[in-house]
Amino acid sequence: MSEHTPDDAPVRLHAVAHGMVQGVNFRAYTQREAARLRLTGWVRNQWDGTVETVAEGPHAALEEFERTLHRGPPAALVDAVDVTYSEATGEFGGFNIRYW
Repeated sequence: MSEHTPDDAPVRLHAVAHGMVQGVNFRAYTQREAARLRLTGWVRNQWDGTVETVAEGPHAALEEFERTLHRGPPAALVDAVDVTYSEATGEFGGFNIRYW
């Protein structure tokens, strides 16, 4: 039996990406990256032009996910990403794009 470390305990990331992040496939990019990292949660456009995402999974995977949010897809111009971490709730069964 292996011991659990903080890196494999589920954590929640909440992020809001600012810049030219709508209309550039940011949500689809985010969903692909979350699937690659085996994260659960959602992503959606916000009325103010930002993109919001909530993801849960191992801390190390979420840190990599956060880096992908700062890069964004090729057509995006990400100015900033506001990120907070908290305890995971385990409420998600997959990673979905939410529409308004």
